Amino acid sequence: MDSPSFDAQEVKRILEAALLTAAEPLSVADLKNLFDAELGNDALRDILTELARDWEGRSVELVSVASGWRFRARPEYQRFLERLNPQKPPRYSRAVMETLAIIAYKQPVTRGDIEDIRGVVVSTNIIKALEARGWIDVIGHREVPGRPELFATTRQFLDDLNLRSLTELPPLEDLGQLVESVAPGAHIGGGLAPGEDAMEAAAPAPQTSAGGASPTIN
Repeated sequence: MDSPSFDAQEVKRILEAALLTAAEPLSVADLKNLFDAELGNDALRDILTELARDWEGRSVELVSVASGWRFRARPEYQRFLERLNPQKPPRYSRAVMETLAIIAYKQPVTRGDIEDIRGVVVSTNIIKALEARGWIDVIGHREVPGRPELFATTRQFLDDLNLRSLTELPPLEDLGQLVESVAPGAHIGGGLAPGEDAMEAAAPAPQTSAGGASPTIN
């Protein structure tokens, strides 16, 4: 069997440098652009997996998320990193969390779908704030009178929650804890995420249905 025409250790060092300095996750296609020599996807993924193993047991880890690969601080160290950030972490109202949960678990959905499930009118500020955060987007229109917009979650949503796909979403009751654990600046090269201030400002007082109970998402 022919030996590879590339130096795996040098490739690893180049990948490490690129990923440590990148502001966003890098896909396999992005990373292949670093090299002149032909480097197959499987070989590249093998080296990335080896690089991830090299960082095991350290305060920073290499992870695969929806948009690609990135370094991040391990979750157990995020509470210390938050002390370097003078801004308060965002706090999400129940209305925001319920709207996000409906979109995440029922997508694609219209605003009317969300209102039917929650039993209350959805604030325009909540939709705009989730869009500004980069967590939801309009992906089309339902072919009914009025052609209402269809909302779905984005790759940014999965990236921020350190997930590779929607199949990795936690049970519904655990989503709030996962969202609240998202720490700005915990990703290498990262900073405050776009729309964070807007999200905090657009978190109105909790809304309930007439009976006062939280809606159930079946």
